[in-house]
Amino acid sequence: MPALIEAFYDDASSTYSYVIYETDGGQCAIVDPVLDYNPAAGRTGTLQADRIIAFVREHRLQVQWLLETHAHADHLSAAPYLRRELGGKIAIGQSICKVQGVFKTLFNLEPEFCIDGSQFDHLFAPNESFRIGNLKATALHVPGHTPADMAYLVDGDAILVGDTLFMPDVGTARCDFPGGDAHQMFASIHKLLAFPASVRLFVCHDYPPEGREPHCMSTVGEQRKSNIHVRDGIDETAFVDMRTRRDAGLGMPTLLLPAIQVNVRAGNLPPAEDNGVVYLKIPLNKF
Repeated sequence: MPALIEAFYDDASSTYSYVIYETDGGQCAIVDPVLDYNPAAGRTGTLQADRIIAFVREHRLQVQWLLETHAHADHLSAAPYLRRELGGKIAIGQSICKVQGVFKTLFNLEPEFCIDGSQFDHLFAPNESFRIGNLKATALHVPGHTPADMAYLVDGDAILVGDTLFMPDVGTARCDFPGGDAHQMFASIHKLLAFPASVRLFVCHDYPPEGREPHCMSTVGEQRKSNIHVRDGIDETAFVDMRTRRDAGLGMPTLLLPAIQVNVRAGNLPPAEDNGVVYLKIPLNKF
């Protein structure tokens, strides 16, 4: 039987989180969990994460992994909260160290903040194999959106693609964040599209055009036929030119500044200051 994949959509950030498992009562992985954040009030919440907890408990699952596809710029990660409630190891690609180095400088993070990825429980090497219970999985390095983006191949039948691909009528993710590269993105996408046409691709976000409800899954075949940015017949030069022009006109994600400084810490909040309050920094006139 193919891996069972349950999707959870967060309307506020257009994010899909997933629970991957083989059968009720078995082990599972949670991918890209969302911590609610109200930027106007500066308050966090766990409504989205609690939906996942309820599902895991209802199906009597044991959490092995809390997988991040990258350090997200559009939502705060709920991985530490889920680890406290359910267990599991928080994991990401080992190139997160590059991202940490960039943002430690930008946010002038505390000297004690390490840029070695040690905030995470596990750092995946490219093409590293692991298991989710009896399901075989592989961590695929797919840089381009950021240097540290990962996709997770599960049981040869499904890939959690992160921000590398969107639904075919939406296209692909931006490449203008620090360390992003449209040439790398093109290569990473074609690494994914080299899998058989029937392989299921689960996206991290959907921004549906008017009249369509959000969807989380397409296939390699559908992407190769219909993706508006990288369907068959679109070469690297055309893609890079399109991506460069398109990215130049995009605004910053609403939650980039709070999200990044939390997510490079594996979803942990910054240390409280001497008054016991946790603060997030907003660098002025840097973007």
